[in-house]
Amino acid sequence: MPAMHVRLGAFSAALVLAATLSTTAFAQKKYDTGASDTEIKIGNIMPYSGPASAYGVIGKTEEAYFRKINAEGGINGRKINFISYDDAYSPPKTVEQARKLVESDEVLLIFQSLGTPPNTAIQKYMNSKKVPQLFVATGATKWDDPKNFPWTMGWQPNYQTEARIYAKYILKEKPNAKIAILYQNDDYGKDYVKGLKDGLGTKAESMIVVEESYEVAQPTIDSSIVKLKSTDADVFFNVTTPKFAAQSIKKMHEIGWKPMHFLNNVSVSIGSVMKPAGFEASQGIISSNYYMDPTDPQWKDDPAMKAWNAFLDKYYPEANRTDSAVMYGYIVAQGLEHVLKACGDDLTRANVMKQAASIKNFEAAGLLPGIKANTSPTDFAPLSQVQLMRFKGESWELFGDVLSGDVSG
Repeated sequence: MPAMHVRLGAFSAALVLAATLSTTAFAQKKYDTGASDTEIKIGNIMPYSGPASAYGVIGKTEEAYFRKINAEGGINGRKINFISYDDAYSPPKTVEQARKLVESDEVLLIFQSLGTPPNTAIQKYMNSKKVPQLFVATGATKWDDPKNFPWTMGWQPNYQTEARIYAKYILKEKPNAKIAILYQNDDYGKDYVKGLKDGLGTKAESMIVVEESYEVAQPTIDSSIVKLKSTDADVFFNVTTPKFAAQSIKKMHEIGWKPMHFLNNVSVSIGSVMKPAGFEASQGIISSNYYMDPTDPQWKDDPAMKAWNAFLDKYYPEANRTDSAVMYGYIVAQGLEHVLKACGDDLTRANVMKQAASIKNFEAAGLLPGIKANTSPTDFAPLSQVQLMRFKGESWELFGDVLSGDVSG
């Protein structure tokens, strides 16, 4: 009997020791809902259906990238559990999906929810819940507002920055231009229009001859194109998402309207815009980019392009490699990987935002040479540089220098 007591005593001492050791270990690890020793739960909302469904490939690319990370051992030993829902680009549906991700799925953060109206619909909710709404897939300028919305951050160069760069080019190349604008009637469209007007400055009023808007639920914008042509405008600023961009390019070609044509960066995909519109109809269109176009032969032997192709071969072989949205998804997924690695064992929502606001000269594979991501506690716009490009033959050709069109001027 006494021997039994000794053994129990030793056993309980071992338990106390084990408990002490595990407490010490846990003291170094900090978790919020959605993170643990083994996994990090990431939420995502994409328009897999509806008028903006061409962007669904972004979510599919990101899902493939996280499978790659998991196959290679995860992030600091933790696997990514990526939960992606469809909102059909409908803001009420976005709200429903965001609530589901935060309250039922209990994700650590929502990453790359797509579209300006959908993100606007959940911005207040995400901030009141103090859940990161990280690297949203929209270039609206308002995502860079750390003072009022410390839990929301953009990723790509914002729309106003991009439009100001086009304005600078127009003032230089066509100072007496008559400009026609077609834009989607929402925050995304209006943001671009504001950027162009700011960039044109005092000349905006005399140069812009017509502003025409359309609703995302419309089946076609053909009548708008006919109307714009009748104004004799010689510069066209085309602020449309892929489906409508392809329609407008096609219609302009049909009716023989050939202004200097600026197409917003969100619709530069060869696979989902230029090819469906017709290469002949697309010649000479000007846009801008900040990442490598997979169809551009100059990147064929670039290590970043080789890595992208190898990634697709293994994890997303059915991807359309002429669709630049696939490259976009690949780049921004690296951005999240960078932030989560920097979080180490402190996987709290506050630390996720802290690390996201401390990015220094991060060069994701696939960004154009010279373009780097940088953030700070007062700068929630990771990318702010682009290069102009022109459509020629069956691909885009970059020209000029890497430009910055900071909203601050």
